[in-house]
Amino acid sequence: MLLSAQNLPALARSRKVLFIGGKGGVGKTSTASALALQQARAGRRVLLVSTDPAHNLGHLWERPVGDRPVLLDDAGAGVLLGVEIDPGATLDAHLKEVGATLRDFMPEHLHRQVEAHLQLARQSPGTHESAILERIAELVESSDDVDLIIFDTAPSGHTARLLALPEIMSAWTEGLLQRRSKAEKFGSAIRALDGDDDPAASTSANRDRRIRQVLTQRRARFERLRELVTDAKRCSFVVVLTAERLPVLESVELYEQLAKLGVHVGGLVVNRLSPADAGEFLAARAEQEQKHLDELRRLLPQAQVDTLPMLPGDLVGVQALEKLAQRLG
Repeated sequence: MLLSAQNLPALARSRKVLFIGGKGGVGKTSTASALALQQARAGRRVLLVSTDPAHNLGHLWERPVGDRPVLLDDAGAGVLLGVEIDPGATLDAHLKEVGATLRDFMPEHLHRQVEAHLQLARQSPGTHESAILERIAELVESSDDVDLIIFDTAPSGHTARLLALPEIMSAWTEGLLQRRSKAEKFGSAIRALDGDDDPAASTSANRDRRIRQVLTQRRARFERLRELVTDAKRCSFVVVLTAERLPVLESVELYEQLAKLGVHVGGLVVNRLSPADAGEFLAARAEQEQKHLDELRRLLPQAQVDTLPMLPGDLVGVQALEKLAQRLG
């Protein structure tokens, strides 16, 4: 039996973090926004975060939204804040910190090479994904005054890779630390031969300590994020889709990928269902959608499946989101 979307508020009330994801164009942002609004109106302090590089949060709420929290709604007992993650800003801050550290320990004539290296790093594959991941971690770590964080994510493939990154980055950083340990042992042996009072040796030792400190902090951050996203009591994922063949198949694939990553999937929300009593065309479409819903239930018999109806008009602005939020129960 398919349920209304009343499972969604219950899931939100029992978690600190929710990820809302699915195929592009199925209504992830509107679903995430309606749920965030509903929870805020119920008295909670909610942070709604878009991780999709093609942000729609500002368009939907009809106001500027940037990389720092802005007020979206405080008409109820709670507060709703919004953020659109800017990976470029996160990357700039990270490279600025790395650059300052490198320049502190490098002779001045090598500073241009440091800058050239950082510019190459900016364009490296995976750089933007790791920047988004780091910003997600920052927002989670600074959320003591927030009851619920809802992440409105990019389309399925991008999101699956993003949620796999904490483990990958943690392992990669651990590898760097092991290599640093070998380098430090070798450096200590060289310094012992050269004499401990050598200024160059002291600079090298300080550089080694600083590099190890930075790597250790990043490893700890990624490990904490990995622990969070795989903790079913604190974090869950909701897959949004429409009752069409491709979204159903992609959602099943995403569900299975998330399960392999150890991410709890709280349920699926089938969005924009056609009414069966509004004319022959929509009735025929509703019948076809029911076949896809039956297939979804056959492929994922263990999954909680909720539904949301197609609503008239453009889903833009607070009033439209209020109507959708009412459908959540």
